[in-house]
Amino acid sequence: MESSPWEVRLREQGFRITAQRQLVLESVNQLGHGTPEEILSSVQKTASGVNLSTIYRTLEVLESVGLITHTHIGHGAPVYHSQDESPHIHLVCDDCAEVTSIPAASAAQFSLDLKETYGFTAHMTHMAVTGTCKACASKSELKSNG
Repeated sequence: MESSPWEVRLREQGFRITAQRQLVLESVNQLGHGTPEEILSSVQKTASGVNLSTIYRTLEVLESVGLITHTHIGHGAPVYHSQDESPHIHLVCDDCAEVTSIPAASAAQFSLDLKETYGFTAHMTHMAVTGTCKACASKSELKSNG
């Protein structure tokens, strides 16, 4: 039986293939963007004996081999997602906490300005921008006009 790409990547870097690693990776992919607690809840549907420290250790391994990545959205726990996703930026609404993903290319001009003005090369795939979403801004306008 042929190994999947994620199994090959783990083995190439000296890690064993375990049921927990498979379950965590499947949960990250299924959730799209998940905190360690959300991933734990998903994994426990299949493996009730898994605890949060196992989730954190497994996420660390999966990230170290390039299968997943994380970002910090707000002040809470990091959010993990598949490395296979296209590069994107998270827009986080301060009012309703909705998270919208936009292509990283949307910040190309900003990134270029940082490079030209400050000599700083930004990694635009590992970030969140906070503000107010369209729906919340509309509600706020209605309140102030009403």
